[in-house]
Order: sequence, then structure tokens, then C-alpha cells
Amino acid sequence: MRIGITMGDPAGVGPELVVRALAVDGDEGATVYGDRGVLEATARRLGLPAPARVVEASRLDRVTPGTPHEGGGAAQVAYLEAAIAAARAGGLDALVTAPIHKEACLRAGFAFPGHTELLAERLGAARVAMMIAGPRLRVVPATIHLALAQVPRALTEGGLAATIALTARALRDDFGIARPRVAVAGLNPHAGEGGHFGDEEARIVSPAIDAALMELEKSQAPFELSGPHVPDVVYRAAAAPPFGEGRFDAVVGLYHDQALIPVKLLDFDEAVNVTLGLPIVRTSPDHGVAYDVAGTDRVRDGSFRAALRLALALAARRAALREGSPAL
Repeated sequence: MRIGITMGDPAGVGPELVVRALAVDGDEGATVYGDRGVLEATARRLGLPAPARVVEASRLDRVTPGTPHEGGGAAQVAYLEAAIAAARAGGLDALVTAPIHKEACLRAGFAFPGHTELLAERLGAARVAMMIAGPRLRVVPATIHLALAQVPRALTEGGLAATIALTARALRDDFGIARPRVAVAGLNPHAGEGGHFGDEEARIVSPAIDAALMELEKSQAPFELSGPHVPDVVYRAAAAPPFGEGRFDAVVGLYHDQALIPVKLLDFDEAVNVTLGLPIVRTSPDHGVAYDVAGTDRVRDGSFRAALRLALALAARRAALREGSPAL
């Protein structure tokens, strides 16, 4: 598998995560888009080998871990653009992105809220969604970076139906689940309590589930969609034992924190951000640049290594499906 890795913020934990992951798990087939000097300095500090294949998209001087670099924003954008160019040319099967500092990227002309929106535009994806996948729980927020007051206005039957259907297909095609079970959370306490606490469940959520099921039935493959579920219990029902009942393969939550708090509580060190709907696999660790621990012995690489392993597994499964091979 041809795996691209973007280094992320050169002053954040990205360089250390990349060096550690490739040294421990092996770097065969991996190309890092970043700064060779930063990677080599990080490797020397850790006493580990530097990545073998680096596409150098910046040459920064005097980078101090934990201290934002003046040229860091432009460098992070350059890493992403170089990797995307390789993906568009057919040179990558998967992309793993280390964390970026969004404010620095915006100052450098980055016109997107994050990786997901950039990749969707550059790679021509009609619809994308963010899944946070852990060993115990998978979640997909229907809305992401919005103020809470904007969420009810942003939810639409068509948009939610598309996210539900995308989630179900990804579980089948990428994760190899023969009969995906997708639960959809309600927006309001007690899922609206029959309209006493809001009508979004009856007006938006239930019709969206029905519309998604009608769309999925066209593929003549088995899917189980259910909801709207009471938000404060559906994640326990979905989580794998002993933390829950394992009744669902993923939960579609209706806003950022509703979906992400449960998975970060259960799977913080192993949770992986997966972008659904792209023509290539894209994963990333489920945390930020972590300036407070960059360059210290407190960097935890579990989420990044999980992102790399999952990228390899999903890319291999897609390759097998293209070739008509049995599911891996």
C-alpha cells in the first residue's frame, strides 16, 4: 500500500508521532510530506531512525517543539498540498494527516475549516463525513464545527439522510461489516419526549432515517437503521462490552460534542478520525498539535499509530474489493 503522511505542525507533536510510528511499525510504502531537517532532528533527539522517504515541502530553521514557528502555518499548508497533488495523480492509496494548527494555517491563507473540507474539494468528493472510530465505539457527527445555537437550523432531512447512508456504506465497504447497524441519536433530551422538548425528531430525524433506508435499499444489501434514539443512552447501547451492549456498529450524532464526548471518554488514546466519502482513505489521530507536551517524554502516540494501522487496513480492503477478491 502507498501511504502518504503529512507531518502537521512542525512545532507540534506531529514530527515525533511520525518518527515514532514509522520506527516502531515500519515505514515500507510510506512517504512523509514535511520537512526533512525537522524530522531528522526529531529522530536524533529520540534515538530513532528518520523516515526513509520524505517529500520536502519546507526547510525551516530553528524549530523549537512547543513554540509556534513563524513559517509553520505556510509549511503545514504546503505539506497538505503536496500530498493532495500526489493523491490526485494516483500515487497514494491512503493519507494519514498529523495535526495542524488551524489558526496558523488560516493566517497563511488556508481557506478551509480543516483537513476534511480541503480534501473534499481537492479530491472532488460530493459528500463527506467525519467518523471517529475506536475499538469500542464508532461515531459520526452530522454537523461538526458549528456553534450549538446554529445546529437546529443546520440540520436538514436531506443532509442527515445523506450522512446516515454514507455511514452505512462505509461500514459495509471499508470496515467489512456484512449487515451494518446504524443508530441515529435524537437532538433533544429524551429524543424530544413526543414533542414536549422539541419537534426536530419528528420533523427531521425520522424522515431522514426513512429516506436513507430507501436510498440504501437500491443496493439490495442488508442494512439496519434505527432511531431517533434517546441521546444519553444510545452510546452505551452501541459501545462494545463491557462498556455497553454492542447493539450498533456506529452512532450518527447530531452535533459535535454529542458524538465525540462518548468516544473520547472510552477510546481517547486509540480513536481515529476517518473521512468518509473520499476516493482515497484518509485517517488522522483524534487530537490536536499538543504544544504543551511537544518535545517532552509525555507524547502519547497511540492514536497516531492506530490511524496508520487503520489506513493500511482500509486501503487493503478497498484494493481487494476493486480486484474482486474475498473480503479481508
